[in-house]
Amino acid sequence: MIGGEPAPNPGGGDDQGGGPDASCPAVHFTASQTNPSVQLLIDRSGSMSTNLPNTNTSRYQALHDALVGSTGVVASLQSKAYFGASLYSSDNPCPMLYKSQPRQMQNLTSIKSLIESQGPNGNTPTPPAIDATVADFAAHPPPQGSPPVIVLATDGLPNSCNDGNQDTSAQSVTAAKNAYAAGIRVFVLGIAGVNDAFLQNVANAGAGVVANQPNAPYYTANSPQALKDAFTAIIGGVLTCDLALNGTIDPDQAMSGTVNLDGTTLTYGTDWKVVNGNTIELLGAACDTFKNASSPMVDATFSCGATLY
Repeated sequence: MIGGEPAPNPGGGDDQGGGPDASCPAVHFTASQTNPSVQLLIDRSGSMSTNLPNTNTSRYQALHDALVGSTGVVASLQSKAYFGASLYSSDNPCPMLYKSQPRQMQNLTSIKSLIESQGPNGNTPTPPAIDATVADFAAHPPPQGSPPVIVLATDGLPNSCNDGNQDTSAQSVTAAKNAYAAGIRVFVLGIAGVNDAFLQNVANAGAGVVANQPNAPYYTANSPQALKDAFTAIIGGVLTCDLALNGTIDPDQAMSGTVNLDGTTLTYGTDWKVVNGNTIELLGAACDTFKNASSPMVDATFSCGATLY
């Protein structure tokens, strides 16, 4: 969110004019990062005890390391996202979702404890697990301005609570579609050779893709490093470089503004632009710097002639 108030007008003159002068002071904005609310929905079915190809590391252990290891994704990004986690399987009552502390910043300890408290067991009831996660978002909405996201990590085709041979792929796609309809984006990560068609269908449903539109990305991993890279790509991708203004900038005069990131002046058109008059979008290397900084600060100034209310 960006908050801004017009600077005081020491000259007392009319500040509705079309150009900056002594009686038309600049309008100053400050910015902080928009933080998504990410629920990690993790398959803990029995097959997660299987080692990844050519390793002595189980799928479940590799997932643990990728998320909550010393250089894991949650460890690295817990100051930038409201993280929560759920483990799902066919434990009674099915689907049993073992949950971390509610989604919040700095939630590494709770998520790490959750993953370490359980081991692989049971079937893969993915459809009701997605439905339960959507219901949890409805019961515990994210903070205002925080986009809700489900990251589904699974190592096989879904089945039912009571029948490991029943294919519930179609129901999983429907559940992802319903999540998107509820305003929640669903990303899917297949571990160790999950059927590509299934992953693509879930990814499309979770992104609201309809016929004749480009496919949404899905992610796969067959090694510990690939698993970490996939989580990094997914969660890094939902961290935004869009900064909402509480006023409106005249697009034709936006280039006259000054935007600083952590004290460095950015270049209009290369490092930033104004979108729809009410959003600053950081671009390229400036966006990367913004995402990677622990507490980024953006300072923007526009002449009152460029600012519309």
